[in-house]
This record gives sequence, C-alpha cells and structure tokens, in this order.
Amino acid sequence: MAADTVPTTEVERDARALHEDGHRIDPAEIAIGVIIGRTSEFFDFFVYAIASVLVFPKLVFPHLDPLTGTLWSFAIFALAFVARPVGTIIFTAIDRAYGRGAKLTIALFLLGGSTAAIAFVPGYETAGIGAALLLALFRMGQGVALGGSWDGLASLLALNAPENKRGWYAMIPQLGAPLGLIVASLLFMFLIAALPAEDFLAWGWRYPFFVAFAINVVALFARLRIVVTPEYAELFENRALQPAPLLETVRSEWKTIVIGTFAPLASFAMFHMVTVYPLSWVFLFTDESPVRFLMIEAIAAVVGVGSIVASGMLADRVGRRTLLAVTAAAIAAFSGFAPQLLDAGQAGEATFMILGFALLGLSFGQSSGALSSNFQPRHRYTGSAFTSDLAWLFGAGFAPMVALWLSSQFGLIAAGGYLLSGAIGTLVALWLNRELASTID
Repeated sequence: MAADTVPTTEVERDARALHEDGHRIDPAEIAIGVIIGRTSEFFDFFVYAIASVLVFPKLVFPHLDPLTGTLWSFAIFALAFVARPVGTIIFTAIDRAYGRGAKLTIALFLLGGSTAAIAFVPGYETAGIGAALLLALFRMGQGVALGGSWDGLASLLALNAPENKRGWYAMIPQLGAPLGLIVASLLFMFLIAALPAEDFLAWGWRYPFFVAFAINVVALFARLRIVVTPEYAELFENRALQPAPLLETVRSEWKTIVIGTFAPLASFAMFHMVTVYPLSWVFLFTDESPVRFLMIEAIAAVVGVGSIVASGMLADRVGRRTLLAVTAAAIAAFSGFAPQLLDAGQAGEATFMILGFALLGLSFGQSSGALSSNFQPRHRYTGSAFTSDLAWLFGAGFAPMVALWLSSQFGLIAAGGYLLSGAIGTLVALWLNRELASTID
C-alpha cells in the first residue's frame, strides 16, 4: 500500500472516517478544498503584511525613523519567500517517506504555530534587537511551512479540467488571494477603529495572528479529508502527482523551471504593488486614515475576485498565453501613470486600487501553474511546487521593500519602473518559450 493511503496521524484518521461510505471523487470538492487552503494561506500572508506596515516598525524598530523602520520590516517580510524553497526541499523528503497527509499536517501546524508565535513577539523596549531576531525566526518558519503546504490539489484540478475549461479551472486556486485580503483587511480595520492607538499597538494587533492559527486548523481538516482518501491517493498517482527528488527534478527540468519562474513576474509584481506597497506609502507619506484605506483595499479586493473569475472565461475564449501577454502589456501601461495616483488624494488612491485589482485579477487568475503540464510526469508535482516558490521569490518577495525605497528616493514614478520590469520579464518569457504557446493556448 502506498504511503499516501496509510493514515499516519489522528487527524488523518478522522478525515478518512468521513469517507467510509463509498465516497467518490467530485471535482467541485477539489475546488472547495483548493479555495479553503489558499484562502487560509493568504490570510496568514496578509495579516503579516498589514502588521509589517502598521505595527512592526513601531514595535520592533521604534529607534529608527518610520521609513527606515518600515524598510527593515519589509526586509523581514521577504525572509518567508527566501525560506520557501527550503521548505519544499524538507517537506518533499517527508512526503516521500511518510505520505502527503503527514507532510500537510506538519506543514500547516508549523505555519499556524509560527503565525501564532508572532503574536507573542515582545517590543524593542523589552527585548532589544532580540525582538527583530524572533520576528525573523518566526517569519522564516512561515516560509518553510508555506513551501511544505503544497498539496498538489491545484495541479490535480488543472489536470482534470475539460479541454475547453482549462482557464476556468486555473483561476479557482487564485481566488484565495483576494478572499484572504478581504478578511485580513476588515479584521485589522475593525481593531484599529474599535481600540485606542495605545491598546492596538500593545495587544490588539495580536488577535489576527491567533485567528490565523484557528483558520489553519479548519483548512487542514478540509484539505486532509480530500488528500488522504484512497480514491484521491489513486488519482494523484495516476496523474503522476508524486514527489520526486528535487535535485533530479532541477537537472531534468531546469528550462521549464526558469521559464515558469519568470512567466508570471508581471502579475506577482503587481500583486504586491496593489496590496502591501500602497498601504505603506499612504501610511508614511499622506494623512490618510489606515481605517479608510483598509476599507478601500477590501472593496478593491472584491473587484479582484470578479476579475479573477472573468479571467477564467476570457482565457477559455482567447487562450491563457494570449491573456497573460495582453495583461502584461496592460500592466506595463499601468506602471507609467497609475502609481502617481497614490499622491492624488482619496479619489486617486481609490482609482489606483480598483484599476490595479482589476488588472491583477485578469493576470493573476491565469498566472499560476501555466507550465505544469510541460513537466515530465515524474517531475510534475515537485517541479510545480519549486517553480511556484521561485516565482514568488523573484516576482514578489522583495517587491514592497524595493518599491518603497525607490519611491521614497526618486518619487512614485520609480515604483512604476519596478512594476514595468516585471511586465517586461513576463513578455520576454512568453516570447521565448515556444512550448508555452502550444501547451496553454
């Protein structure tokens, strides 16, 4: 019996017990599991991102000026993206030895534990530089866990998509990003509005991190009840979604990994340019209330949900490669004028966010796993996970820090230049890779 079919944890046994009545595979169930899993991960992501702007510069770096403190906060923010490939290496070994269920259980408890631990980080006045070191340690724990939380469900969903519905099924996992942002933004907005500033900075900001742990537990069970069942284990095996050694995968599939890393640069750079970066700019350089801007962000994220759904329909009409290329060109045009809107008052901020999320949804909705079917079957599972890690690292990991530094030194137009570089990267990758054209159109 394969490792994936043997329940190795109490949670797995409970999940499997739900399916002892002759459960059969349902694509809608895969989709629900994917959305729940991605939403929980992105909620963790955005809780940390928002705190990186509103909390950590004052809590961990109060001895620095606000801009420098925020840049250091963003440097720690980037550590999770650096640690993600390490997580993939570690958890691929766990997957091969003990099965997908054990891997997912350990990864999500590490993710939830690291996130909850951040809630206990002391301030600089109490621990000195130790506060920053603890924050960095827990952030790297989040990154390692995110690398290990790859469950293959998104690839399974894509591989089981009907020929004329590939774009529609590709967008489903991406819905987790705006949904996670909506919940995180509204939660922080409520706490900031309900609490005096002193109480929020003392203890109120810590609650979202506890909520993140609870959501991870729910997401863990929702995903386990799919991946540990014999029916799904067999489907994973039949679809060649089994872990392979990472070094072997890189040696065999390096070209696909490189192209897959750079093909989504436009959408991944855009991702942080309309989520984390604008909050930092508005908070540091305008008189805008964080409560109001978080509301704008939540509303814009709703637009992003609709735009992601629209990307699925459009991709099935015109082809995913065409849509990725057109949206990359649109992002390039957006980069030339839109960042300056952040300095044009409340109406300008709202316009930037809504336009940005509309473009982000169309691009991001089709950017994930565009090359998964280009991998050889043996390397598809591990190759897709590692390519995703590298794409986030190069496309998004340092985006808030770089964009904030550039705009603080050279003006908002410089942040647009950074976004333009991501759009160019995507267009070049799409142009160079002839296999991509034939595979995802």
